[in-house]
Amino acid sequence: MFEISVLTSVYKNDLAQNVRAAFESVLNQTLKPSQIVVVRDGAVGEELQKVLDEYKSNPLFTIVERENNLGLGKTLREGTDYCKFEYIARMDSDDIALPTRFEKQIACFKKDESLDLVGTNGVEFVNELENVAGVKAVPETDEEIKKMMKSRCPFCHMSVMMKKSALIKAGGYEDWFYAEDWYLWIRMALAGAKFYNIQENLMQIRINEDTYARRHGMKYFKSIKNLLKFMKKNKMIGFFGYLKAVIQRFVGHVLVPRKFKARLYKKFMRK
Repeated sequence: MFEISVLTSVYKNDLAQNVRAAFESVLNQTLKPSQIVVVRDGAVGEELQKVLDEYKSNPLFTIVERENNLGLGKTLREGTDYCKFEYIARMDSDDIALPTRFEKQIACFKKDESLDLVGTNGVEFVNELENVAGVKAVPETDEEIKKMMKSRCPFCHMSVMMKKSALIKAGGYEDWFYAEDWYLWIRMALAGAKFYNIQENLMQIRINEDTYARRHGMKYFKSIKNLLKFMKKNKMIGFFGYLKAVIQRFVGHVLVPRKFKARLYKKFMRK
């Protein structure tokens, strides 16, 4: 039986109306989840707390309220412990899942039982659904995904559905500055996981004016450099592949002025 736990988190900067829209998109799936786990990462404002209190009365919801903000990696690690079922669907608290998302992902797992994670493409929008900024298209096959993984994150994190057993086998979510998802996919690959991305836009991804440009500066560059070093240490990439990627990242995240970052990102990284 394919029962699904949805895993998401909220924090103080989330807007109540966006969180409600995300929750409702999960409740309106053609294939209903069996559980929705929400971890509150620290105290939130009154309006958002009212939304959480409202959904507490729904037996599908498991709402974990933590007073201290610990960040996304630790929050999702804690949330995983509350997920009762083998199939875990990730959601971000301000995005919208199209109604057939879960149904189509489970169909992939039924078709190929060796799959451990299934993601999708997504449409990025600013404020209103009609204000489309771009399409985040990701590679389809396991081979293509693992090839991209050597230089870029190959999934829309908020779109993935994965087997809890494969997640735990890889060590679960861990902190990694702005790259906890990419770090997890790398460890899942090293643990033998098999991946697939549905080539449909099954997520509507809310972004803002700063989304493309915020991953910038020396701190972010060092985070990605250390991730590349981790792959080199584990023989996922060779020295020259590592060196090439480090140079590209240094130019893109340090040398290119922040004000041009969004323009370049949309031109080369989005459709």
